[in-house]
Amino acid sequence: MAWLQLLSYFFGGVFLANALPHLVSGMMGEPFQSPFAKPPGQGLSSSTVNVLWGFVNLSVGYLLVCRVGDFNLKVTIDVVALGAGVLVIGLLLARQFGRFRGGNNPGRA
Repeated sequence: MAWLQLLSYFFGGVFLANALPHLVSGMMGEPFQSPFAKPPGQGLSSSTVNVLWGFVNLSVGYLLVCRVGDFNLKVTIDVVALGAGVLVIGLLLARQFGRFRGGNNPGRA
């Protein structure tokens, strides 16, 4: 079923996009919010935890995009599904983490 593959690519985009901030923060040696912090998603986790969490997200994203169906960068609907996942999680996380890092301040341009 093609729609199941597209759903897989959407969630693959979600996991791949979520891997980025965790891997980057972790490799920079900086703490970052993660599901393992106290409170979950609000407190800071160590850089090591973030590298591990980022790697798990990267691995799941790979499985969902590269091992389900036949993802092709030249097939527009495949790329749209992946991109929609990246966009949706990007917007949600921008609002979530903007509360902690000053990114949702309406007075800023």
